[in-house]
This record gives sequence, structure tokens and C-alpha cells, in this order.
Amino acid sequence: MIPLKTTIHSHAFPFVNYTLILVNLMCFLYEIRLGPAVEPFIATWGVIPARLLHPQGNIIQDFAPLATSMFLHGGWVHFLGNMLYLYIFGGNVEDRLGHTNYFIFYILCGMCAATTQLLITPRLHTPMIGASGAIAGIMGSYICLYPRARIVTLLFFFFFVQLVEIPAFFFLAFWFIMQFFNGTLSLSAQTAASGGVAWWAHIGGFAAGILLHLLLKKKKSIRTKRRR
Repeated sequence: MIPLKTTIHSHAFPFVNYTLILVNLMCFLYEIRLGPAVEPFIATWGVIPARLLHPQGNIIQDFAPLATSMFLHGGWVHFLGNMLYLYIFGGNVEDRLGHTNYFIFYILCGMCAATTQLLITPRLHTPMIGASGAIAGIMGSYICLYPRARIVTLLFFFFFVQLVEIPAFFFLAFWFIMQFFNGTLSLSAQTAASGGVAWWAHIGGFAAGILLHLLLKKKKSIRTKRRR
């Protein structure tokens, strides 16, 4: 099931979303250029739960990975998959939140996602990288903003390929259920990141997206009432 586009059109040009995609691309190309040196680079700037929960006293080095890790990726499939979802869902959310709020929202969701995973797997020594936690937050906001939107999706059923429009609520709800199902199964694994996927970062990011969206909505409502 591969999403291709949404039927909702943004009114404003989503330059923050495109900038995020560009920054992710630049970081990924830089990783490729590093060659064998990419492993220590990822170990330095990726989130390692066991290390983060035992800080060494250098605030930047200890906690910067909560932000930097969301701009790193482990391969072309990882990168392209994340950027596809960011491209499809990010523009509409930026349109509703505004450029500045959207950027802050993105970073906070990514940090909440990483924090969720490290709380679930505090002994994990494997670096966690990727924008999927932040993007999950965008998807959480999207399900609140556009539950009736249609997601043009490519469905694969054995040898058959079908192009269908799926309501955003069902598409995103199914996505979240799959993350939760895999995340629950991964609890029995030593790393709880089965197959190299930080399922609980996705779950935490999605939940953070919904909560932050509700907080922003409440804040906006209070401001509107005061102006009246």
C-alpha cells in the first residue's frame, strides 16, 4: 500500500515542508559521501538510548541527537519512503498550522518520537535515525484536520495492482494499528526495534502529533475568544 497523493490542495506554498525535504536530502547525500566513516558519524548524531539516558555532561553532544537524528537515514529505501510521506501529508498540515508553527511542530514531534522509543528500549545501544517519528506526528495531526480527505493509494494484491482512493481516517488509522501491532510484538525482542524499525518512535510521534494539534487548536480558540 503506497500513498501517491491527497485530494486536499494547499492554499499557501509549503516552503517549510519543501525545505525539510531538501535538508534531509542534503544530509543523506553527505552520509553517502562519508563512505565507511558514516558509521561513527551516525553513532555520534543518532539517538542511542543507553547513552542518552546516561549523559556525560556535554549538553550539546548528549542531547543534540534528539534533533539531528531525524535528518539522518539508513539507505535509499528508508530515505525515499519517509520523504514520500512527508511530501504527501506535510504540505496540508503546514497550510493549516502556519509556517513557523509547522516547523516547531515537526521538531517537537520528532523529539517526542525519539523519547518514546528510548523509554521503551532504555538499554538499546543501536543508533536510531530517520524522520519517520516526526512524519508520524504530521500524520497524527492530519487525521485530526482532514479525516474525510482521500488518499490516492497504490494497492498490491498478489499480481494485481489497483489505484484506489482511501479516506484519510482509514488509511492513517490502519497505519497506526500496524505500528502498534508490530511495536507490541517487538516488546518480546531484546531490542524492541524489530527488523531495525523503531516502532515505538512511530507510535510516540503519532500520539504527539494529535496532542500537539489539540493544544494548538485550544490555544487558537482562546486567542479568538479574547479578540471578541
